[in-house]
Amino acid sequence: ELQLVESGGNLVQPGGSLRLSCVASGFFIATYTMFWVRQAPGKGLEEVAHIDRYGTVWYVDSVIGRFTISRDNDKNTVYLQMSSLKSDDTAVYYCIKPFSGDWMHPRRIRGQGTQVTVSS
Repeated sequence: ELQLVESGGNLVQPGGSLRLSCVASGFFIATYTMFWVRQAPGKGLEEVAHIDRYGTVWYVDSVIGRFTISRDNDKNTVYLQMSSLKSDDTAVYYCIKPFSGDWMHPRRIRGQGTQVTVSS
């Protein structure tokens, strides 16, 4: 069974840091572009970052310079290091294995999500 399990979400003060982890099973992340997306309260899914199998990364403008996506193929795990967190970063964060390169495809694999709340 293909599965993704996220962890690391928490309540943090503005300016704080968190590291999210996404452990994959049933497939090897090394062969896929892996995505982090988030869903803020009352909003749709937003792509935050992705990393391809060559290590090339992409970030949404709002997190550039604050978030870092990385991958440990030996541990079959994708990470999202978040720093200088803002209240706008409050959301449920999901790790996604795309289907045919499309993270929005109905046949994508998505974890259960991890809640990040930025508040004083």
